[in-house]
Amino acid sequence: MLLTIDVGNTNTVLGAFDDKESLVFGMRIETNASRMADEYTVLLLNHLTLCGLTPKEITAAMISSVVPPVTEQIRTSVRRLFGIDCMVVGPGIKTGLNIRIDDPATLGADMCCAGVAAKVYYSLPCIVIDLGTASKVMAVNEKGDFLGGVISVGVEMAFRALSSGTAALPLISGGNVAHAIGTNTTDSMRSGVVIGMASMIDGFIERFTSEMGSVKSVVATGGYSPLVIPYCKHEMIYDSDLLLKGMLAIYKKNR
Repeated sequence: MLLTIDVGNTNTVLGAFDDKESLVFGMRIETNASRMADEYTVLLLNHLTLCGLTPKEITAAMISSVVPPVTEQIRTSVRRLFGIDCMVVGPGIKTGLNIRIDDPATLGADMCCAGVAAKVYYSLPCIVIDLGTASKVMAVNEKGDFLGGVISVGVEMAFRALSSGTAALPLISGGNVAHAIGTNTTDSMRSGVVIGMASMIDGFIERFTSEMGSVKSVVATGGYSPLVIPYCKHEMIYDSDLLLKGMLAIYKKNR
């Protein structure tokens, strides 16, 4: 069984694929750069136990990480718990993805996995939207080439910026937005961030489509996608496990 670990700036997503390439469990834990390997070992073991799995069932592991200090701690914990070395998404790993940005070595592991998953699992050309700590929109053309994309502020980051950068605005969280025109401070802030994010995504879909010529699929992932995409005008597929699927595809090319 393959253990996949997606280390993001806010959350770390865990998943395991069986021999039939079915995802048998998926869980999230908080990403904490100060957490030691022993703590991650306990967390991993507890999560496996909750899902009815034992360490002996994990025979391989792969990490995609944008937080280098956490990468090393988890690699150590996986080695201790399962007796195996993790494969890490990065330079030197075969992905099958032609990365057509200025410096391919600088592409984040998360964006690489998203691009691979789009190429393997969805109709091309494809636009991928990943709404996490940062908001990303990526383009994969009809040949499966990763063309690039945009990186912008994330939902939580936007709320924090509004609160910390002003004297009177409160710190709030996301929620349902009944109307674009807010009639109080909280609703106005939610509309500004949530509907503003949806409008930004719609705008980039239109611009990407114009530059790419055509788009056959739009896929959304990331923790904030369920909050934002209902307010988007364009149809899209929500795939919460997109990055884990990308890691599975990369693992198959390197085993």
